[in-house]
Amino acid sequence: MVHVRLNGGVSVISTRALNRTLLARQLLTERVALAPLAAIEHLVAMQGQHPNSPYIGLWTRLAPFAHDDLAALLRDGRAVRSLTLRRTVHVSSAADYAWVRPAVQPVVATALKSSYYASEIEGLDLDELTRAGREILAGSTLTRKEFGRLLAERFPGRHAGRLADTVEVTAALTHAARNGAWGGWRHPSNVAVALAEEQTGVPMREDRDLDGLIRRYLAAFGPASVMDAQAWSGLTRLRERFDAMRPSLRVLKGENSTELFDLPDGVLADADGEVPVRFLPAFDNALLGHRDRTRVISDEDRKRYAAGAAGGVPMVLVDGFAAATWTVAGTEVTVTPTRPLADADAAAVAAEGARLLDFIAPDDPDRRLVLADPVS
Repeated sequence: MVHVRLNGGVSVISTRALNRTLLARQLLTERVALAPLAAIEHLVAMQGQHPNSPYIGLWTRLAPFAHDDLAALLRDGRAVRSLTLRRTVHVSSAADYAWVRPAVQPVVATALKSSYYASEIEGLDLDELTRAGREILAGSTLTRKEFGRLLAERFPGRHAGRLADTVEVTAALTHAARNGAWGGWRHPSNVAVALAEEQTGVPMREDRDLDGLIRRYLAAFGPASVMDAQAWSGLTRLRERFDAMRPSLRVLKGENSTELFDLPDGVLADADGEVPVRFLPAFDNALLGHRDRTRVISDEDRKRYAAGAAGGVPMVLVDGFAAATWTVAGTEVTVTPTRPLADADAAAVAAEGARLLDFIAPDDPDRRLVLADPVS
């Protein structure tokens, strides 16, 4: 059963049905035979702050998937790393980046209001700085350090690194493929940037397609509220767009009476369906894609592990819900349950962890999985 009932003429969907629907739309109920680029586009964008994260995110969703399947997309520019959703680094298809970045540019630009930038860019003509940055980068890929040095020659007395960072906010710059290569569990410090349209060959859109962004979000994360969409994208004031789109959307309510929107043909999953154990990378959008994340992680665990961000620590889903964290040290993976696991669940976690080790360290005879005691 989907677990939907009527309340005043509006269908009410259970949290468990929302969980199963999210897992299905996130390609987490079974590994699918989908091309990696198509999977990235279905998900709109994948968190890429840590270079390894999108590789793990695709491995846990696709069959088959190999490291070079994503690396090749980054090398030939069909996929790119850059600031997009929530002004954080994501991997997008080149085609999607060309319109998603303009759609979320207002939230990317809010970075310039932070104290990190304020004193260093005060009084600067940002349009002039952006033009200079584009001129310097034309036909080139430069490290942020080199890019900042060249900018500082044109804007003497300014902090070189902050100048480079500012242009990355004001202009559509993408990261060099090597910065998204498999092997890094932390954000690389030697990022190199290029003009997006030169790296991808796809012109950047000048308009903001918010309706398209909302529809793509609902396809991968719905049913969802206005606040959910805003939390995922980082944008604000989307209520007006949802209201304008209301006649073309399905409207439901959650168990807490929150209004949820969905595509009219969006499939709602069986609330009683069995789902496999899944290892999610840090910041996976399956955990970050909603304001109310109780459909996949408890509020207690959300506060415990990410100070409200819910996803900053790699998580393990058991019966569809976050039930453990996992870490990597060399070729050792340690899983720490957030609550005691039943024997069958612990065995399923160990089996899926063994598959993860096959992906992380396929040729290392010393690789091992450690199932730690639950946190107290």
